[in-house]
Parts: sequence; structure tokens; C-alpha cells
Amino acid sequence: MEKPLIFDIHLDLSMNAMQWNRDLRWSLERIRRWEGQMTDHVDRGNNTVCFPEMHKGNVGLCVATLLGRHSPYFHKLPGLSSPEQAWAQTQGQLAWYRVMTELGEMTPITNVAELDAHVELWKSSPPCDDGTAYVVESKKQPGKLPIGFVLSLEGADSIVTLDYLERSYNNGLRALGPAHYGPGRYADGTDSAGPLHPTGKELLKEMQRLGIILDVTHLCDQTFWDALDVYEGPLWASHQNCRTLAPWNRQFADDQIKAVVERDGLLGMAFDAIMMVPGWRYLKSKPEDFQLKIERICDHVDHICQLAGSARHVCIGTDLDGGYGTEQTPMDLNSIADLQTLPGLFLARGYSEDDIEGFMHRNAVDFLRRAWSD
Repeated sequence: MEKPLIFDIHLDLSMNAMQWNRDLRWSLERIRRWEGQMTDHVDRGNNTVCFPEMHKGNVGLCVATLLGRHSPYFHKLPGLSSPEQAWAQTQGQLAWYRVMTELGEMTPITNVAELDAHVELWKSSPPCDDGTAYVVESKKQPGKLPIGFVLSLEGADSIVTLDYLERSYNNGLRALGPAHYGPGRYADGTDSAGPLHPTGKELLKEMQRLGIILDVTHLCDQTFWDALDVYEGPLWASHQNCRTLAPWNRQFADDQIKAVVERDGLLGMAFDAIMMVPGWRYLKSKPEDFQLKIERICDHVDHICQLAGSARHVCIGTDLDGGYGTEQTPMDLNSIADLQTLPGLFLARGYSEDDIEGFMHRNAVDFLRRAWSD
């Protein structure tokens, strides 16, 4: 089959630009050379995502995050000292998306009309010789297509009060995950436990009123079930694999996967090794120790499809460069462009071309059409 359009529903682009100081307009190799002597993050020189590689891989759509954590002084996880500082950090990230939009590198997607127009633009534009899509404009040199992005907030710590949520919606926010790692201001996340906070219940009600998608990724188990009881709107798990195949509370148990499916939701497959295989030890394991390859994600897709009874509830949510790089990805994944090996892997497993197109982009596009048409 021809190179399909890819919709990745979880990329931390602004975090990489603003906190990791990566100019995502640069080539992969240039960023790696730039970071060659840096030691402040474990993934320096191992990046996989930049705009040229997204174009090369036909990744024309993504859900792009804002992330501002608040961690009190006694908390072991990194974060800012106040919600107000966390809010300010997300606003700096938002400013970066706006600059990229002004430069024509990206374009925000906030409604069905913008979504459909963008998908048609990417599908109807011929590829460049290097595989990069471009727009044929009269009386102008061919230019690169902008990468469409749906704005999401990962962790709600930066929502100082509920008034800030409506302000965020007016700024383009269309999805929100209430928790991240550890305890949060509204909900508790990965490696923590507890019920949904009273403030979290009010947050979910306001999200539903505004039409903001609930991202259930990172919610601890009890909070996950509480959230489904409170929130009645559209939900997805933007980067969430299977606990059966990679035991850890960061992944979903089978009953949680079924619950997302029953709500007509969506699960995005993540390419973080710690979420793909059992027994991965952070900062100690290597992909070679497990002979980990991209095909492993097909096992997670198979599992979800068996539970769901169809292939329409699963998609791509790589989380690539989400605080890790090639030291913690499959051995055969050098960049995000290597996602284009997936169609062949799925064909070999007996999936139809229609199923594969759904996984690569259409399932996520259809989900947004439903969510934004209600």
C-alpha cells in the first residue's frame, strides 16, 4: 500500500523545544550533533522527532502537548513550586506553537472543518523526491505542508482555578489529562493511588461543559474508574499500552481497555520500551537486552483488537522524545519516520488495508469528528 498519512495522538513537541532547547526545524542529525556533549538529560543525542522527520514519515497530524507540573517542596518528582509558575510554563509552550504557526511549520486544528480540510490537503498533495509532502502553489515555490496539531494538556496542575480552563479552551485546548506521574492537584497519576479529588470532579464537569476530550492516560486505577463515573463526554488514552503484555500500573488492565472501548474511545500505542515489554529497568535496560523491535507494538494492537472485537479503537500515540530517546525505543526505530514500517508488519499479520489505514490515521480522525460534532 502507498505511504499512509499518520496521525500521532501524543507528542511533547513544545517540551522538547522549550525545556530541551531543541529547534525542531533542524534535521535529526543536526540536533544530535548539537547535543553531543550535553549531559543534563539522559536522552541527549538520541532524539527521534523533528519536523523534517515528521514530513519524511508523512506524520501530518498530531496531538501536541503542553506540560507544566507543580510539585510541592516535599515531593520527590520534579516540578514547579506553584500552580501559577506551572501555568506560566505552559503559556511559554503555547507561545512556541503560535510562532511555529506564524512561520507556516504548524497549524492548529480545533474543529471538524479545520480537521477535514487539513486531512484533504495532506492526502491530495504530491510527495517531494525525498518523500516530503509539499503544496503546489501558483506563482510560488513549492512549500512544505504545515503539520496539523490538536492542543492537549498533560496533567492539570497548571490550571490555577477553573476559570483558567475556559481561558485555555479559548486558546485552542481540546484535550486534557488530569494527572501525570505521582500525586496531582486534581487527580493522582502513575505510581500513586487514591480516589478522584473533589477538585478533579469539578474539573471534569467543566471539561464536559466546554467539550474538552478527557485523556485517561496516567490516571491511577481508582481515579480512572471515578473519572468514568463523573465524565460523560468523549475520552481517549493518548499513549497507553497493555498491562497484560508489560506489567506495570502505567499500562491499562484488560477491564480498563474494555471500558474505554465501551465508551467508543481510543487507545494510542506508545513506543516507550518500558511500556512495550515486561521487566524493563529504567536507566539500566537496553533495547538489545530484549531484542526489542517495532513489531512488538503489533502484539499490543492485537491484544486490544481481540478485547474490542474490531480494529477501530486503536491508533498511534508514540510519546516519542517524551523524556527518552533511542536508548529506550525499539532497535529499528531511528526516527519517527520509521513508523512507516508498520503497514507492512500489519499486512504480514493479516490485517486489511482498511484496518491499517484506520490505525495509521483514520480511527483518530473519525474519533475527533464524532467528538466535535456532538
